[in-house]
Amino acid sequence: MGSSGGLQLLLLAGGAVAVAALARRHNWPAPLLLVAAGLVVSPLLPEVPLDPELVLYVFLPPLLYSAALNSSYQRLRDVRRPVALLSVGLVLFTAVVAGLLVHLLLPSLPLALAFALGAIIAPPDAVAAVAVGRRLGLPRRTLTILVGESLFNDATALTLYRVAIGAATGGAISLWAGLGEFLLAALGGVAIGLALALACAWVLERLSDSMVETTVMLLIPFGAYLAGESLHASGVIAVVVVGLYLGHRMHLRGFSTRLVAGAVWKVVAFFLEAIVFALIGLQLVPVVRGITGYRPWEVALYAAVVLAAVIAARFAWVFALAPLIRAAPRTDVRQAVVLSWAGMRGVVSLAAAFAIPESVPARDRALLLFLTFTTVIGTLLIQGTTFPTLIRKLHVSTRKERYEDLLAEAAAQQAALEAGQAELDRLVAELGHEPDKIQKQVIDQLRENAWWRSLAAWERLGGGTGPDGAETPSTLYRRMRREMLKAERKVFVRLRDERRLDDEVLRQVMTQLDFEEAMLDR
Repeated sequence: MGSSGGLQLLLLAGGAVAVAALARRHNWPAPLLLVAAGLVVSPLLPEVPLDPELVLYVFLPPLLYSAALNSSYQRLRDVRRPVALLSVGLVLFTAVVAGLLVHLLLPSLPLALAFALGAIIAPPDAVAAVAVGRRLGLPRRTLTILVGESLFNDATALTLYRVAIGAATGGAISLWAGLGEFLLAALGGVAIGLALALACAWVLERLSDSMVETTVMLLIPFGAYLAGESLHASGVIAVVVVGLYLGHRMHLRGFSTRLVAGAVWKVVAFFLEAIVFALIGLQLVPVVRGITGYRPWEVALYAAVVLAAVIAARFAWVFALAPLIRAAPRTDVRQAVVLSWAGMRGVVSLAAAFAIPESVPARDRALLLFLTFTTVIGTLLIQGTTFPTLIRKLHVSTRKERYEDLLAEAAAQQAALEAGQAELDRLVAELGHEPDKIQKQVIDQLRENAWWRSLAAWERLGGGTGPDGAETPSTLYRRMRREMLKAERKVFVRLRDERRLDDEVLRQVMTQLDFEEAMLDR
């Protein structure tokens, strides 16, 4: 890559981060703003090609791993039936509906290529939907279903895509052979994921350096994806399985590893998602320019029909199987509508379209790429921009779960307090004598700190204020301690500026104060 290519990538990354930062500041959905910005500037900039290998081998593994690492294995297990119906059943259903429709619209297009297009545009990307849903308080079960669907549907779609492309370029393939390849990819991905998860857990348990542990964890998704694809299994499933297993056992890591890894993965996900969604919008010019041999109204009609079919297929599937999917404990029409409308497509679809082999006729390849692009853009801009309004209008968000979470946390803090106090009593008894003055001060401070933490959990149920609107004791403590921390930091910085304190010492002290402030926020 030359200096011009490096500068192009740097400008892309910098621009994407700037747009994402603007979205965060104003509490806007960053994916939608990034796509819109890409569409606007695409005609004004040199082409920024979307490399399928880059997306599938560099961007996709860490994004999947980060989502799996922060997902709840237990909640996903509770919704395994709806997740399977959406990530497998709905993907196959959408691929068949879209494939047959495209073949009817364009009889000259081989059926295998029509099904390849169906597989490409079948899997939704729930990043935008989940971000909006969390902010607006969608029920946790609905969010878990959307996350689970997005974790596993790429595996179904990419496997179906490989089968369809193989049939289109290498001859006919039987239904049973395709089903066998799908099962082999899925089961192979699970087996590889479990084997790597056990091996990685064994390695991590023998490391004691948070930096080394976090670095190893950064390598894991790439290794899992590469292992899965190299063995003709699903790299997507392998990455997700490893992420879920290690995320479920994250409590076994040291506190410093959890803090460092949590911060690192937030930054990685933010950075990669910003680039990915910006890249989607920037494909406008190369995609449109590739269309030849069709009248503008024809391709516009094809795009509108395919987009409508993809959206309608999701509605039909969700409503037909609503009793089995159970988007909420008591499914109603509103929950089904929200789940149906959360079908925004993403960069994986676009990468798969760009990966269509050059052996496919250029005219057909350009049309499939255009239809994929319009479907991705259409779902993001139509469904994505209206999704927040839909949630508000249907009144499906709930605050009851927030109260239940606070209540459960308070009860858990109380139980933990009692266990900690009992352990402290045992340690005091082991002294074998009455604590001296210094020891008594330490013991009293330990008891007081434990009591404050337990009290804070109960006080959050009241929002930090008492019945008379005054600050509760723990709220007052946190506010005053934060102001004290600001004053302490100013002193340390002043001493550093006066050359009475070394920068390395300043960083160490600041880290200690930052940990304390993080505990106050908690």
